[in-house]
Amino acid sequence: MPRLTDARRELRRAQIAEAAVRCFGRNGLESTSIADITAESGLSAGSIYAHYRNKADLVRAAAREVLARRADVLGAYAAQEIPPAPDELLARLVAAIDPAEARVGVQTWGEATTDPAMCAIVTDLTDRMRALLHDCVTAWLTRAEGIEPAAAREQAASIAHRLMALYQAELLYAALRPPAPSAPPTSEDTP
Repeated sequence: MPRLTDARRELRRAQIAEAAVRCFGRNGLESTSIADITAESGLSAGSIYAHYRNKADLVRAAAREVLARRADVLGAYAAQEIPPAPDELLARLVAAIDPAEARVGVQTWGEATTDPAMCAIVTDLTDRMRALLHDCVTAWLTRAEGIEPAAAREQAASIAHRLMALYQAELLYAALRPPAPSAPPTSEDTP
């Protein structure tokens, strides 16, 4: 059997983690089984266990996947010539919330209260996201508002903290809304 390249291994891990996110978002962390993730990913259980030791390892990977996506978006905003103003930044982040991912995020927060490994992941990624918000706001204050970098950095700290809190509140709100029902197939969907 051919060995997977490192790039292919990472793609496979991402495929499994994304399938896990969909399952956890739909069924919850506790109610999702490895068999559910196997069916969702289209891979064998052996393939999943070749990449993840157990369900807890998959939960951690799913949490990283969900939280890392938001961090990537914030990094792109901070790199813009003129980053969005704080209100616009929050509006964009809120508009991009996927309810299934929000449910996974909130569930991982709950797990983080009793699982030290999950707590470390959630804390690290939350701190990273807050730092990226801080960078975005600092960039906006210096580039759009003309504030000196040191003063902008200091002023941005409290703004970033409030943005993070508001974003987390929106995640919770999105997670608590019932999933939208699937639309019935239309005549265009049937062969």
